[in-house]
Amino acid sequence: MSRILQGLWTAWPEMNSPCLREQVSISFQLCFLGILLLVSLRKLGRFLGKRSNAADQAADRHMIGKKSSIIYRSSIVCTAIVLGTHLLMLLMSVYGDNATCRSKTQAFSSEIMQVVSWAVTLIVLYKIPEKKCMKFPWILRAWWMCNFLLSIFCTTLDINYVMTYHGHLRTRDFLNFLCLLASMGLFSISVRGKTGIVFSNANGMREPLLTEKVEKHAESRRESPYGKATLLQLITFSWLNPLFAVGIKKPLEQNDVPDVDIKDSAAFLSRSFSDRLKQVKDKGGAKNPSIYRAIFFFIRKKAAINALFAVASAGASYVGPYLIDDFVNFLTDKKSRSLESGYLLALAFLGAKMVETVAQRQWIFGARQLGLRLRAALISHIYKKGLVLSSQSRQSRTSGEIINIMSVDIQRITDFIWYLNVIWMLPIQISLAMYILHTNLGLGYVAALAATSTVMACNIPLTRTQKRYQSKIMEAKDRRMKSTSEVLRNMKTIKLQAWDNQFLNKLESLRRIEYEWLWKSQRLGALSGFIFWGSPTFISIVTFGACMLMGIELTAGRVLAALATFRMLQDPIFGLPDLLNVIAQGKVSADRVASYLQEDEIQQDAIEYIPKNQAQFDVEIVNATFSWNPDLMTPTLSNIELKVKRGMKVAICGTVGSGKSSLLSCILGEIEKLSGQVKISGTKAYVPQSPWILTGNIKDNILFGNPYDPDKYDRTVKSCAMVKDFELFSAGDLTEIGERGINMSGGQKQRIQIARAVYQDADIYLLDDPFSAVDAHTGAQLFADCLMGMLKDKTILYVTHQVEFLPAADLILVMRDGRIAQAGKFEDLLKQNIGFEVLVGAHSEALESILTVENSSRTTQDPTADGESNRDFDPTDELPLRKHDSEHDLSLEISEKEGKLVQDEEREKGSIGKEVYWSYITTVKGGALIPIILMAQSSFQILQVSSNYWMAWVFPPTSDAEPVYKLDIILLVYVLLAVGSALCVLLRAMLVAVAGLWTAQTLFTKMLRSILRAPMAFFDSTPTGRILNRASTDQSVLDMEMPGKLGWCAFSIIQLLGTIAVMSQVAWEVFVIFIPVTAVCIWYQQYYIPTARELARLSGIQRAPILHHFAESLAGAATIRAFDQEDRFSDGNLGLIDNHSRPWFHNVSAMEWLSFRLNLLSNFVFAFSLVLLVSLPEGMINPSIAGLAVTYGINLNVLQASVIWNLCNAENKMISFERIVQYSNLASEAALLIEDSRPPSNWPEMGKICFRNLQIRYAEHLPSVLKNITCTFPGRRKIGVVGRTGSGKSTLIQAIFRIVEPREGSIIIDDVDISKIGLHDLRSRLSIIPQDPTMFEGTVRGNLDPLEQYSDREVWEALEKCQLVDIIRGKEEKLDSTVVENGENWSVGQRQLFCLGRALLKKSSILVLDEATASVDSATDGVIQKVINQEFKNRTVVTIAHRIHTVIDSDLVLVLSDGRIAEFDSPAKLLERENSFFSKLIREYSMRSQCLSSIAHLNS
Repeated sequence: MSRILQGLWTAWPEMNSPCLREQVSISFQLCFLGILLLVSLRKLGRFLGKRSNAADQAADRHMIGKKSSIIYRSSIVCTAIVLGTHLLMLLMSVYGDNATCRSKTQAFSSEIMQVVSWAVTLIVLYKIPEKKCMKFPWILRAWWMCNFLLSIFCTTLDINYVMTYHGHLRTRDFLNFLCLLASMGLFSISVRGKTGIVFSNANGMREPLLTEKVEKHAESRRESPYGKATLLQLITFSWLNPLFAVGIKKPLEQNDVPDVDIKDSAAFLSRSFSDRLKQVKDKGGAKNPSIYRAIFFFIRKKAAINALFAVASAGASYVGPYLIDDFVNFLTDKKSRSLESGYLLALAFLGAKMVETVAQRQWIFGARQLGLRLRAALISHIYKKGLVLSSQSRQSRTSGEIINIMSVDIQRITDFIWYLNVIWMLPIQISLAMYILHTNLGLGYVAALAATSTVMACNIPLTRTQKRYQSKIMEAKDRRMKSTSEVLRNMKTIKLQAWDNQFLNKLESLRRIEYEWLWKSQRLGALSGFIFWGSPTFISIVTFGACMLMGIELTAGRVLAALATFRMLQDPIFGLPDLLNVIAQGKVSADRVASYLQEDEIQQDAIEYIPKNQAQFDVEIVNATFSWNPDLMTPTLSNIELKVKRGMKVAICGTVGSGKSSLLSCILGEIEKLSGQVKISGTKAYVPQSPWILTGNIKDNILFGNPYDPDKYDRTVKSCAMVKDFELFSAGDLTEIGERGINMSGGQKQRIQIARAVYQDADIYLLDDPFSAVDAHTGAQLFADCLMGMLKDKTILYVTHQVEFLPAADLILVMRDGRIAQAGKFEDLLKQNIGFEVLVGAHSEALESILTVENSSRTTQDPTADGESNRDFDPTDELPLRKHDSEHDLSLEISEKEGKLVQDEEREKGSIGKEVYWSYITTVKGGALIPIILMAQSSFQILQVSSNYWMAWVFPPTSDAEPVYKLDIILLVYVLLAVGSALCVLLRAMLVAVAGLWTAQTLFTKMLRSILRAPMAFFDSTPTGRILNRASTDQSVLDMEMPGKLGWCAFSIIQLLGTIAVMSQVAWEVFVIFIPVTAVCIWYQQYYIPTARELARLSGIQRAPILHHFAESLAGAATIRAFDQEDRFSDGNLGLIDNHSRPWFHNVSAMEWLSFRLNLLSNFVFAFSLVLLVSLPEGMINPSIAGLAVTYGINLNVLQASVIWNLCNAENKMISFERIVQYSNLASEAALLIEDSRPPSNWPEMGKICFRNLQIRYAEHLPSVLKNITCTFPGRRKIGVVGRTGSGKSTLIQAIFRIVEPREGSIIIDDVDISKIGLHDLRSRLSIIPQDPTMFEGTVRGNLDPLEQYSDREVWEALEKCQLVDIIRGKEEKLDSTVVENGENWSVGQRQLFCLGRALLKKSSILVLDEATASVDSATDGVIQKVINQEFKNRTVVTIAHRIHTVIDSDLVLVLSDGRIAEFDSPAKLLERENSFFSKLIREYSMRSQCLSSIAHLNS
């Protein structure tokens, strides 16, 4: 072996050992045959060790057919060709035609071994169909790969031999070349690995190749052109041709894009990754398996194939620099050399370029494909993890943070996969470079190695710092995204409270922190760029300086070979900082993903499921203790004992924060169980307190994945009182619901939820305060028709604050301080006198007040409270009934768009115009920095070419002549030119960093302000995911990638022009071929761009639904788990991943399709220029300058491809800019402040609200939602607003706050027309307690007083008035107590009280209550009403309420119906008229509660 290695080292330049090829060949054959023998013996042992299975034999008898494939046939043809050529060469050896080897024994042995090896290969191939192999045996594939490398080695030796000894080509050389072609074919087949043979059974069925689930998944898919592509199509990417044919004719739509191959589908990859995780877990035995090891096992096969291509590409790229010295020598000494040897040299150059092109395209494509696979696998696992996170884990990680992991971190990990191959290529590139330098410069290569190592060592501190910066950027980005997500989710509250500027400033300050870290990172990147652009120059100065000092003779050929090698070294040296940077980013991101995947999950063993036939109780809790936070000393629920028989109705009541919702959570298994037992028998359905509605239509929300049963569906809809709603919606139950049900009223959302639960037909129903959001009439109907009707035989546990729903329960649980304080029937509990009667008493007092008013109005004529109250309204007006929609924004648009509210995301179509690029580059200072950047890059290129030209010109072509100048002058001029070029690079890098980041910051600020100033209609119809996608992924592209990508477009064009200039300097004839080839390149690019651009846009659009679906699933994880729908939602996520993978995969493939064709064309230009240089007569050209042209020409294919690559890449990235600009010019709300029209500082003083002919519609072409509203709310009075769900109550409130602008008419508050003043002036002077209580992440104080306008004393007073002071005082941090995302660590009732606290602090003259006490118990409600009566005694209070007693003591009541005023008078006056709408409401409420009232009176 040492002899062979020694031969390899010495034979290359001098060919001292002519038998080198035979020695290497014999070693290969012996290894192959030896391994084959071992494998055969092992199989024979297995065969003898166990008898053949009869079942297998029977199956074989039934195997009646097989369909041979083109791949299998090609393998036999190629093997036969190789065997035939070696037989011919063996015969030639027998008949005296000797090879270059002088040892006949070695030559003869080599050929015999070859014939034996290939004969064995042919036999193995013939046996493959009998063995039913789907893949070629590994040993065969390894043999074909090794043989291909051997063939390249032998062909290179032959060329070297012919050139060294000026020989002619012989028959043996042609046969060797034929062998090389056949070996190349076998090498390609070995990489693919599949035989392609299809086997059929007797019944015509094909053999199953995939698991049942994947096969089932495959049936529903269309065929993937990539999956059925032939070998030639895979090499040339021509399987994409049909897609390009469609793309050139019309803009591509999602349906035009073919499916991904089954092995690239999310379902297959998710399962495969799960298997790897399980494998790692089983091996290591750890609870949390290492994600790094799982990723390694997941990618290793594909990564190994990619590595092979990458290594082949790296190796082939160094053949050019190696041959340059030979080429210059040939041009110098043309007389004594044959033209044939010159053409052979040109052929060697071209052959190497072709191998490099094919291998490079395949490894880049393979790396992208591997990235896609890993991304799909990780996203599916992140999603699945999100569905099972424990409550503590969810509180420690916000939605924004988790979504960032899914979008940004996964992208960084897939980027790392692309760079993975650079790891294998680096050592090979550096080793080959040093070998070439050793061949040309002798010991001078040591200096080159030292310089290269020094430059690379400079990277280590830079990369460490860069890694730290990347971590800081991600942390800052997380914080910004978290806040952005929260602001978007609570936009309505922010607008109503006039906090727009406060939250805008908060987001801008978070962005400033992120910007500071980005600037540090970009500055460091610019320094890295300077070091590595200057590195080839630095290495060449050190190397040539060392050669001059050591007295090593330099010729033009050697210098040019060295310069070409230094240019090639640029790649690994450039690649290293990028590689280390990507490794740093990838490591940070992988750690974040790993820590997320290792978060605690909900207890799987918290609940014991018992079969129905073995259980006495449906729900049984035995002495159990639970806690949301196990670290706290006090558990949330303690000593819980509960037994619920089948069909029982259990009501749960108690004060705010007493643990009612937590009790339901413990039955669901959501809260951590510390001790005791929970047993469940039967299926569950759950209705959470805060409605969770999926984006989609109403029908899909109710069916929730179950098959449609018309009869059951109709009964469900009827029992949930939704028939009337469906009549009102023009699209009926196909009406599209906005994100988080935003276009539905609170009552409609609640009833959709209840209908979803009812349709499930579960055994156990857990309802968390289901009646809070619905009006009294609807609540009674729901209770009677649904709970006591359709669900009468079901087990139901319902939390309620409405006492009127308690008497019907079989068991009532009274919660207090996390314990079941009382349990029993209604009458029993009243007799106990230990707390329950307080709740009932509060309700009784409220009922009493209603009955008093009702009775008195029958006998007395109360004078009207205010003479104005009826002045503007004629009760005799005819009220025609019309269809109308829910009261929230944009809902009417549904009817016009066939029930579709959330429209598909718009995308630009057609080419990205010059104006888009111009807009980007002129964003900052009108693009003033651009000319300086281009000038710096042009100067760098000119100086670099000049320095190389200088070296080629001053050194003689041969060692016989002397250099033109002294060596020290040569080196000095070279150093000056080189240093000048390096400084130009530094200037360019710094300016690009400055301009790019400045532009990104300007665009971000513009987009953020545009979004926050957009009207509510925009947020109602735009999923949060779309906005977050722009603020996260697209902004990342502008921050980190866009400047570099756009800069590289210009830089690579300048480099290409420099190369063409150098080549044409030598032989202008190159232009003859270059111009038409350039035209073809441009045609290809024009053909490619329309398809690629639309694919990139589709890919961007399909990314948002993944994030949106994930965010929605995180919000409703408890509901999804309760309904056991995890699998359905996971499958939905896999479908969305595939929808994104399809355009993305075809986009990266299209890029390789183009690059392959451009590389072929540039190889053609290079080959033409070489042939031209060989053919020109001697003396016409300077050999040194011709060598320089070849030096530059070697990189022509890389440069030409990089120009197109960078142009396409920039266009793809420009889509992010396009998308951000789209949201930077949104329609805006009215001005926040109008300086000329500012109201007095004490406005509104009286609080008188006049509506004058108010009409409101949501779009010009739609009918009005509020029609001719004309009435006056007198100042300092209480006005109640009532009406059925969807009558326009909330729209009226939105009109007062100008959330929606009137189409006609006006609203005048204290003689000021509110449409004439700024929105901030209006909203900041009014107070509202909204229906959905909103809290922001932060502290209690920050939530009560976000603008920091009030003292701590005032805040404590407000807390005392709203019944929260004891809870806050009991916490260690007091006012700084934590509020997590959405306020989820506070109950809904407590959140509602915080909203009351805000209103109390604000002390506005006008207070609006929108169902403000829906989520609190009767006792707390009574207290709140007293506080409001007391604190807002001399203020105008407008109340929308479902609880009649909250409006019964109002001064005036406005009854709305179908968007019109039905009644407006004092409660007493309205009750006098028995047929009045208000009278009917009162009667319904009092009748429902009569029985309860009598029981209460009996007890007292």
